Amino acid sequence: MAYTGEQLLSMSQQELDSLFSSSPAGDIPNGEAEGTAIIAPGTIFSREIASLINIFGWQGKTFDAEHGTLTNRILAFGLNAIVAQVYKTGSWFDNKECIVLDYSHTSFLAEHVRDEIRLIGPGSYLGLVYWKNAKTIHFALQFPLS
Repeated sequence: MAYTGEQLLSMSQQELDSLFSSSPAGDIPNGEAEGTAIIAPGTIFSREIASLINIFGWQGKTFDAEHGTLTNRILAFGLNAIVAQVYKTGSWFDNKECIVLDYSHTSFLAEHVRDEIRLIGPGSYLGLVYWKNAKTIHFALQFPLS
């Protein structure tokens, strides 16, 4: 089943955690993905917060699977910035395999950030964001289906 950003925004924190835990790592993606920040999931604020973040902050990620890297697309005009290393390893959430987006060696601004993603449907990934070792928010990535 494919999940839309809209569906994920309406899910509770527990439902998102359960979906993440029950999903496979999948392949390291390649190309440009649209992003949705999931803050205050399942509340009346979730959609508005996601919209504001997409307009003024983060729009998504562009993966280069061959080189094991990505850049984040930020600001209203989609500036490619904030690089991460991309690889598979055990999740901090449940120790199962996931795809890690590691900023610790590539970004001064985001050196304490670690993202983890798992495949939740064709071209769709659900992610967790960690600040140092603390889980903070979820996010979704949607790649165009070919």
